[in-house]
Order: sequence, then C-alpha cells, then structure tokens
Amino acid sequence: MHRAMGFATLALVTLAPLLIVVAAADPLVRGGFASWLSDGMGLSGQSADALTGIISPPREVVGTTSVLSLVLLAVFGVSFAGSVQNGYERVWALAAGPWHRVWRQVTWLAVLTAYLYQEVQTRTALHGMQRIVVSVLSAVAFFWWGQRWLLGGQVHWRTLLPGALATVVGLAGLRAFSSLVFAPLIVTNALNYGAVGTVLVVESWLIGVGFVVYGGALFGRWFCDHHWTPSREE
Repeated sequence: MHRAMGFATLALVTLAPLLIVVAAADPLVRGGFASWLSDGMGLSGQSADALTGIISPPREVVGTTSVLSLVLLAVFGVSFAGSVQNGYERVWALAAGPWHRVWRQVTWLAVLTAYLYQEVQTRTALHGMQRIVVSVLSAVAFFWWGQRWLLGGQVHWRTLLPGALATVVGLAGLRAFSSLVFAPLIVTNALNYGAVGTVLVVESWLIGVGFVVYGGALFGRWFCDHHWTPSREE
C-alpha cells in the first residue's frame, strides 16, 4: 500500500501533466486527457463530464506549453518510470540498475504513452468483444515487456508472464469497481467539494492502479517461487 500511494502521487504530479500535453496535441482525439482518464476509469455521462470540467481544454493546453515545459515534463515523467523500476527490482530482490540505464526508463515511458494512446483510439475504432480482446492482449504485452525491460533482462520472460497476467486481471477488476463505485462518487464529490473532491477520487483510483501494478508483479514472484520454477536466467 505504501508503494501504491507513492505510485499515485508520482502519477498525478509527474506523469499526468505530460500525458495532458500529449493528449492535447493529438489531432485525432478532441477530448484531450479527460477522455483518456474517463476511458481508463470506465466513466461516462455525468461522471465523465465532472472530470472534464477540471482539466483545461486541449487548445488552451497546447497554447500555453513551451519547449522548456515539455523538457521538464519529460524529466519528471522519467522519475515516475524510475519509481516503477525500483518497485519491480524490490519484488524480484535485484540490485538497483546503474544511473546510465536511464534510457530504459525513457523508452518505457514512451511505450507507456503509446499504449495508453492506442487504448483511447480503440474506444471509437472497435466495439464489444473486439475491443476487449485487443485491450487484453495489448495490456499483457505491455506489462510483460515492461517488467523485462525495466529489470534489464535479469529475469526470464517465462518467469514474468504470471505477473503480467495477474496485473491485467487486477486492472480489469479495478475498472469494473471504478464504474460501479468511483463513477457515482465523482458526481457526488463534485457537487459537495468541487474540483478538489473530483481530484481526490482520481487519486484514490490511481492508488488502486499502483496496488494492482505492484501487487500483480508480487503475485507473479510468489507464484513462480511456489508453483512454477522456470529459470531466471536466459
């Protein structure tokens, strides 16, 4: 839970601003980052409208962003990737990677952005079972590859698969929980507390995401240690 809360804080402070700019610059999605977040949380109707109300329109975001701001946002985003890498290293009891491997964190951040972008694109391009299949496969591929990449290839692909599958299952459950609990809670908090209430719900959801990301990897480690013992070496 401590790791999950740190994940949520860093995601809100360092990653979200970067994704807001990326989403605002996207010519294919007019809703900006609000549509990305609404899709991830499974929101619609009034709850999605309440979330949209606290995020600046894409045109205003692009118009007020400078090159220096983009560089700083990228640097802050890398710190988020470094935190996730450290969490995976702790799960697998590995030594921290050297500082000059920061390019791995930059690559992971870029792939994360691309993964989130394609998730938003498939919302309008695909429907029903087609989108579910694409979302599940892309999520498994990202979290499977992401662990391997951030750990510098020190853990075998087969060993990382259970953790990737557990993470995707957990995120699916979190999405269902979010649509049932967080969606009406956002509307209520927006009426009672304004934008602050909405942000608190989003932060709570991000804590859940962090719990699933680290918990899924930890489950994978436990599963491999007790029920499946493929070699960690290539």
